[in-house]
This record gives sequence, C-alpha cells and structure tokens, in this order.
Amino acid sequence: MMTQPAPKDGISIVIPSYNESSRIGATLSAIRAYAERNLADWEIIVVDDGSSDNTADVARSTIPDSQRLVVVSNPGNRGKGFSTKNGCAHARFPYVLMSDADLSTPIEELEKLAVHAAPDTVVIASRGMAGSNLEVRQPLYRELMGRVFNLMVRIFVIGGISDTQCGFKLFGPEVVRNLMPLLQTDRFAFDVEILARARQMGYPIHEVPVRWRNDDRTRVSALSDSAGMFMDMLAVRRMVNRSPGPAKPGSDN
Repeated sequence: MMTQPAPKDGISIVIPSYNESSRIGATLSAIRAYAERNLADWEIIVVDDGSSDNTADVARSTIPDSQRLVVVSNPGNRGKGFSTKNGCAHARFPYVLMSDADLSTPIEELEKLAVHAAPDTVVIASRGMAGSNLEVRQPLYRELMGRVFNLMVRIFVIGGISDTQCGFKLFGPEVVRNLMPLLQTDRFAFDVEILARARQMGYPIHEVPVRWRNDDRTRVSALSDSAGMFMDMLAVRRMVNRSPGPAKPGSDN
C-alpha cells in the first residue's frame, strides 16, 4: 500500500478519451493492476468525448466491474477541459487524478504526486523540471512549440511553473469542489485556467518531476491545436483578470 495518507481517503482517476479504442484497454489494465496493489479505494472514470469509435465498449469490456469503472459520455465532442470537469463532477472519492488516455506518465508516478497531496492542493506532474525523465521524447519541433507555449503562459498568465500541460494532475477535494465548477475553457488550455484560478484562490500548487514517454499517436495537432491553445490562453488571462473569483474557504484573499 502507498504510505502517503491523503489518497487513502479514496481516489477517482479521470481519463478524458476521444477515439481511444486502440489505447484505452492497455491503459485501464495497467491502472487496475496498480490500483489493486497500492490503493485502498478507487474508481476509474472514462469520459467519452463524443468518440466515433468503440472507446466506451472497449473500456467496459476491460473492466466490467461498475464499482471500479464508470463511463461518462459527453454531449458530443467538447474537449479535454470539458471532459475533465465532467469527470470530476461524477467522482465519488475525495481526491481526483487526471490522466491522459495514453498513460504517457506511468500510473506509478502517482506516488510522487501523493507525497504533496492535501485537501486544498493541486499537484502537477512536470516534464520540465530537473529530475524529470523523458524516456521517449517528442519530436524536436513539438518540444520547441511546447517550450514557447510555456514561456507565453509564464509571461502572460501564471509564472513559476515549468510545465502546465503535462496530463497528470492530482486535485484535492477542496479544489474539486470549489474550483472545478468555475472552469470555462473546454479544450487543451484548460490546464492553464486550472492553475491560474488555483493561484488566484490561494490553493497551493506543487510541481513534481516525473517519468514521461511520448506516444506519437497523439491527438494534439501541432498547428491547429497550438493556435487554439494560444488563443485560449489569452482568453484565460482576460477571464481570470476580469473575474477574481472566490478565495478558498478560510483564506484572507
């Protein structure tokens, strides 16, 4: 069992999924094997984001136990941000781990994030810190585009974070309850909004170096999605500056 106390309160693992029938089975099998060995209580929530393939059927056939797997269907293809928010709304355990469907950050890396888990805290995996281990790297042009995007985020929205976009984040119950319902960014820049609002509301953010391996079957387009992410980032800057939002309970902010 994991030695960190916080996730033993129960953890819901939310996996946004769009046309992931070729990968979701292996991902769910790996998570289930890890969870059965290491977690006291858990569930996996696959959010089917309007897939045109049989992602949902593959998920259910991989883990037929409805106490361990929940499949939530979005009303059409709404995006990764909407999917994460929708998955959190269906979570029955206090802590929520968001994971990419390709499991590019191995599920075992949860143990590194769990060290920092607390009810009011956001813990994020990072590919950009000293100690990060990129076992399979992205093509150079994608790495450069990612670095430019992170630089823009630090300049325009939220500083001090090396990697906002790694798809492996652990949210404490206060964050799930008070911050997630506020999110307005449906697509890939939602990570930026989560972190900007967390800082604005006074929730601590811990960034943790992890192992990571690129999957070249990524659904993110280097051109169209990058342009959309940049526009969404500017929209996040405007919306967060315009609407301060509530401080966390007990905060003087």
